[in-house]
Amino acid sequence: MIKFREVTELLLLVALIFACHASKKVSDPLLPAFDIEGHRGCRGLMPENTIPAMMKALELGVTTLEMDAVITKDKQVILSHEPFFNHEITTGPDGKYITEQDERKLNIYHMTYAQTQAYDVGLKPHPRFPNQRRLKATKPLLREVIDNVEAYHKLNGGRSVFYNIETKCQPATDNNYHPAPEEFVNTLMKVVNGARISNRVIIQSFDFRTLQALHKKYPIIKTAALIEDYDKRPLEEHLKALGFMPTIYSPAYSLVTKELVEKCHERLIKVIPWTVNDKAGIDKLKALGVDGIITDYPDLLK
Repeated sequence: MIKFREVTELLLLVALIFACHASKKVSDPLLPAFDIEGHRGCRGLMPENTIPAMMKALELGVTTLEMDAVITKDKQVILSHEPFFNHEITTGPDGKYITEQDERKLNIYHMTYAQTQAYDVGLKPHPRFPNQRRLKATKPLLREVIDNVEAYHKLNGGRSVFYNIETKCQPATDNNYHPAPEEFVNTLMKVVNGARISNRVIIQSFDFRTLQALHKKYPIIKTAALIEDYDKRPLEEHLKALGFMPTIYSPAYSLVTKELVEKCHERLIKVIPWTVNDKAGIDKLKALGVDGIITDYPDLLK
């Protein structure tokens, strides 16, 4: 018969093991202690989602490169915030700026990668980012971005960064502007696994379907649940809708409270809000205990 003392010692041992495991998850050495994420590279300073934007962000010392991924007709993964050519940043092959009326006709999912390279996304002055440098640029392959980033770090001391990749999809546009979730995830992960960076990749999305597909087939990949500023549902409802605990809870910065941060930390979930573009806002969020910041101006955190 097991004695009371032996049971007590066994329970204490189990509790200790759990505590150590929990502590390890919170301070996962693979994740930065405080994550500085360059939004679309560094959109405030360089053309978004381009190789120059990513390289500049590295120079500024980001710990994670935040970016957006879409799929072309020939199943290539390229960087783009929209699954079409946004009129705010695009110059057509004829040298004329794309209009808002025409932008959605330039559906990347209906174009080959080669066709996308005829459109410039760096020369048109950005109406909301006047300090953004103007230079000739096209939407790059995700693999091309990874190759450049990894080469940069081999030449500059070997410091590795994370890649926070957003899947740009929603139920209303499945199989029109992008593949359905499972195909999207498989196509994206083929690039990630081919580049051997899966331990430094976070997949984020507002569309929980892609996160669910990813978690089912690639459960070791880190995930980030993106939350819109108009989505006022509590954390518990978001987690219930997702169906599992993400690595990161990533709300619009206006939604962050001390209570929210504490609730996430109780569940061993990191909080990294988007997109914070002023020093006062960054300092306020740091005081609330967030685990990182996504910003268009990573120079503010240099």
